[in-house]
Amino acid sequence: QVQLVESGGDLVQPGGSLRLSCTASGFPFNAYPMSWYRQVSGKQREMVASISPHGGVQNYADSVKGRFTISRDNDRNQVYLQMNFLKLTDTAVYYCRAVVGSPTREYWGQGTEVTVSS
Repeated sequence: QVQLVESGGDLVQPGGSLRLSCTASGFPFNAYPMSWYRQVSGKQREMVASISPHGGVQNYADSVKGRFTISRDNDRNQVYLQMNFLKLTDTAVYYCRAVVGSPTREYWGQGTEVTVSS
């Protein structure tokens, strides 16, 4: 079955960096786009970044453009989110998302917590 497992969340100071990883299994990873979302307690989950199946196209939320970079390694079935110049407002639980299959079905990881605090 499809599984997504995130890691890399931590407590970091403003201006710091973190790299999140998501390891996928159970589907042909290199055939599907992947995305990162985040959610603050009590708020709607929002898209942070997405990447095409072979990594050539990335999209970012305006709030993270120029600071975050999404990438993927199709040999390792992993997608990454490099987060630089972190702000207090980046504090959230970050989720990996895949939309897979026919008919398509949405899958989420369990989330990894990022806390930006001084």
